[in-house]
Amino acid sequence: MTLTHPVESYESWLLAEYESTALFSLKPAWATSSGGKSLLVPTPYAIKMALLDVACRVAGVTAAEEAWPWLRDLTVALRPPGRVVVTNLFARILKPRRNPARPGTPHAGPLGKTIAFREYVHFDGPLGIALGGKAGDRSRLADWLLQVNYLGKRGGFMQLLALPAWTDTLPTGFIVVDGDPTRPFLADGIIQQLDDCDASLTFDKANIYSGKRITLGKERVLRHVVLPYRLVSSSKGFSYYERIG
Repeated sequence: MTLTHPVESYESWLLAEYESTALFSLKPAWATSSGGKSLLVPTPYAIKMALLDVACRVAGVTAAEEAWPWLRDLTVALRPPGRVVVTNLFARILKPRRNPARPGTPHAGPLGKTIAFREYVHFDGPLGIALGGKAGDRSRLADWLLQVNYLGKRGGFMQLLALPAWTDTLPTGFIVVDGDPTRPFLADGIIQQLDDCDASLTFDKANIYSGKRITLGKERVLRHVVLPYRLVSSSKGFSYYERIG
């Protein structure tokens, strides 16, 4: 079964290809701070937040607010790397205490030590990202993609491999992440839930400094997608996946 999708109602697609220069990690939107497996790819929500961050830093908050409606409504398609290896481990972390510790004890202070489950993903091969829709400013969108240097958890650095390019047809291997249940998929792939921005997500709520809350299932929605991966081998410390096709 082919995973190539037609251009549909989109005027064009902006294609970019990134090489991971560090381990990638991004927990599902519903995971807790103490646990949660990492997703295998960045989500549309994470990509749009990265673009919004660049827009604020480069063009200014006013320009970013004007651009947010068309940034938010872009459709994202992904072409996963050829192979990924997921390393899982338990790590010591610090988190705010619910109850204050006794003064003078070794555990005194606002933060307490605990153990958390973490996963880190190694990409063996480039990650393709395609943005479809009616971009309000095509040149700005391409410029902002040039300055995205990490996706997912802070420190998941990415290096752009070539200048982003516009095309009328989505290339083979890209998976459109829009929640459309009629799209073809591989029955033996890996199901994941990738979050995205709903049309009701305003710039004021997307702005982390506003203090306004984003509700999962309302302004932040989940898209079910089947990634073209098969599990090749695994142990208690790692899982190795290869892309199908």
